[in-house]
Amino acid sequence: MKAFTYERAKTPQEAAAAAHRVPGAKFIAGGTNLIDLMKEDVERPSRLIDISRLPLGSVEATADGGVRIGALVPNSDLAYHPSIAQRYPMLASAILAGASAQLRNMASTGGNLLQRTRCFYFYDTATPCNKRAPGSGCSALDGLNRMHAVLGASEHCIATHPSDMCVALAALEACVHVAGPAGERTIAFADFHRLPGDTPQRDTNLGADEIVTAIELPPRGFADHYTYLKIRDRLSYAFALVSVAAAMELDGDRIKIARLALGGVAHKPWRDVAVEASLAGQPANRTAFAAAADRLLRDAKGHAHNAFKIDLARRAIVRALEQAAKSTPQSQSSKVVR
Repeated sequence: MKAFTYERAKTPQEAAAAAHRVPGAKFIAGGTNLIDLMKEDVERPSRLIDISRLPLGSVEATADGGVRIGALVPNSDLAYHPSIAQRYPMLASAILAGASAQLRNMASTGGNLLQRTRCFYFYDTATPCNKRAPGSGCSALDGLNRMHAVLGASEHCIATHPSDMCVALAALEACVHVAGPAGERTIAFADFHRLPGDTPQRDTNLGADEIVTAIELPPRGFADHYTYLKIRDRLSYAFALVSVAAAMELDGDRIKIARLALGGVAHKPWRDVAVEASLAGQPANRTAFAAAADRLLRDAKGHAHNAFKIDLARRAIVRALEQAAKSTPQSQSSKVVR
């Protein structure tokens, strides 16, 4: 591990000022991703700014009927918080589908948004990787790419975003509150993460000296018709091959509003509002769901080892929408690919 300096911030503004003052500084809270990256020599921060004691650990109701989640709320606390479990059960399900209980106890809500890809080549400093070393090439393009993206990728990077929580937040249309030396601002969740394009080293639109302070959920939580389906190689502590956050409101047997987001298939949670809009007014049946799946995956492109993901995603979308329509959310006990 490379040498670094350390300081503990007392306020979000103090943390942002420290990051602005020291190039190469990184914030650390739970450290469940950053410490691994430092051990593997992928991240080499010159300074660690400890934000773990900032007053960002509460879950509070907002004036418009939504919920504001502090960036330092542990993932486990968030999943079991009464307001989240009752009003936003899709988010709770997504969190509980991720990592292990020990990691969820340590990982912060803000840190979950900022975790980096688990691409093998990103972690292997002996191989080219445009995300780790811009301009060096993408080893996954012609390498072992079973876990990699089939949507939104570029010739520079086909890595996927690893978060489960973020897929549900995308479907719920959350927003992210951030603070920096220039003040505070709010970023729509759809605009927070980036596709790789020709700058795959940039995962988000967050400034290097900005800190996430909270995530805000709108009042609509889809507590009656929702599911989070995660398809993975083993039951626990495995990243998604494909995951689906599906939610809807029904008028009889027809769809009033639909939300649909995919994980494990792109550099960010994948959502298409036009596809969701096309479901409005449609009967909540397999035919409509299959048509939506085809539209959502119309631009999907497989590689040597991951082309199977396209059909897997198609079937997962239909299954998730059917479960959401029937109010039968996915059990955490049956999410395994054999």
